[in-house]
Formats: sequence, C-alpha cells, structure tokens
Amino acid sequence: MDAENAYVTTRRQLRGVAESLIAGPQFRAAGTIRLAVRPDGFVGVELPLAVHGVEFCWQDGAAPLRGRAADLATAADITFGPPDGVYDIVDPLSADEELDVDPVAAELLHRCLYAGGYALKQVLPEQHPVLWPGHFDVAVTEAEVNYGVSAGDEHHPLPYAYVGPWVQREGPFWNAPFGAIRPLTVAHDVDELAVDIVAFLNEGRAALLAGLD
Repeated sequence: MDAENAYVTTRRQLRGVAESLIAGPQFRAAGTIRLAVRPDGFVGVELPLAVHGVEFCWQDGAAPLRGRAADLATAADITFGPPDGVYDIVDPLSADEELDVDPVAAELLHRCLYAGGYALKQVLPEQHPVLWPGHFDVAVTEAEVNYGVSAGDEHHPLPYAYVGPWVQREGPFWNAPFGAIRPLTVAHDVDELAVDIVAFLNEGRAALLAGLD
C-alpha cells in the first residue's frame, strides 16, 4: 500500500474512532460532540476518552488501535456508536471493523490537526478551536466564515487548511466549492505547518476584508 492510500485508510479509521468511540459516548453522557486536539492525538472535552498516537485511552487503561472496534468499547466500558441525531452520519465505522492504524499516517494526521489548532489560536485568539468528528476538522467560526484544518476528505485526500465563507465568493483565491483550501506540506514539522497555516488564514482574511470576488 502506498503512503497516500495508507493515510486515507488510517484517516477513515481514526475519524470513525473519533465519532463512535469518543464523540458518540460523550454525547450520550454529556450532550456534546466537541473534541480537542493534542500534540499526539485528540480527546473528548467531557469524558476521559482519547487517542494518543496509535492507542485508544480511557480513564483506567489503554489499548492499541488494532482488532475489532467493538472490543475497544467493551474494554473501556462504553457503548459503541456515533452521536445519532446530531448530524448526518456518513460512512460510520462498523463495530466489527478490524482496526489497523498505520503509525506513520497517524503521526501525520495528529501533527497537522495540532498545528491547525495552534494556528487558529494565533489568528483568532478569541476563538476556541474544536475538532468536529463528522468532518474530522479542527475549526472555528467568526463573522459567518469557517476557518480550519481538515484531516482530508473526498475533495482532497491529504490534510489541508481552509477558509469557508458562508456566502461563496468568486475569484482565483477561492479554489474550492466551499471557499478556499491550501494543501499542507506533509514533510513539515508542527512549527512549520503552523506558520504555513497562519499565513494562509491571514491571506483568506485579507481577501475577505478586501471584498475580492
């Protein structure tokens, strides 16, 4: 399997873990799907459920992200499944799916999302970045514009930064159906990624302020 395919497979499984092993149980217990990024993964904001590296962690234990997804839920004493009724569930992780998270791909995903959260705080310090499990992006919203970093999707398979005004703009900067994206350089470390993301987000804010269309 080449590096991009390994990343896409790992991204899909980690999104499913975020959705059905963290956000779903957290929503059923505490009424929120919000997650937070960490340097080596992501965590629930209300329950002690997390991914660190290639491990799923809970209050009293941890296990590798391998084997049946449902077995991890049993080990953590939680009910497996997404947060039904909050958003449209697309491509949910099956309870019987065999997880096999690639550590190199996982490190890239964690690095990009953490850099995104850090960059968002630099550009919009009054906002609080949230990792949303449905789209698997860390994002904030200000003045009807979404700013964030996506782990990747059907539009672009690898991590990218984006600026998404609620009212679509036209012009060379706006290169995506939902606004503008900037693919991230996967070889960059977290500090370099943060610099790249800050520069792109500021470019997007300048384009919006200038009323470019």
